[in-house]
Amino acid sequence: MSVVDRTATTAHVVGRVEDVPPGEGRAFVAGGVQLAVFRLRDGSLHATQAACPHAGGPLADGQTDADVLVCPLHLFAYRWRDGTSTSGAGPLQVYPVREEDGHLVVTV
Repeated sequence: MSVVDRTATTAHVVGRVEDVPPGEGRAFVAGGVQLAVFRLRDGSLHATQAACPHAGGPLADGQTDADVLVCPLHLFAYRWRDGTSTSGAGPLQVYPVREEDGHLVVTV
């Protein structure tokens, strides 16, 4: 009998940093997981699950600032630091993301 380690994570290159314009998000897939990756105007990168946990809205189309991401469907807001909602919804899954040689690398 084998044991599956569900805590294991893998880094995936999902695209180039330039694929995401400053201040916007784009949808990607990493290891079979649908993601939304954002490049904020300050140059920081953030990655979350692709669909809003409230009603499945496309988070890559959401509005963002340095602290929160706002879903485009019902304006539910989520904190970048930990995925918690400021609007009373369930938490958002956030993923580590970094730039490496011009590429977006997300760990899922």
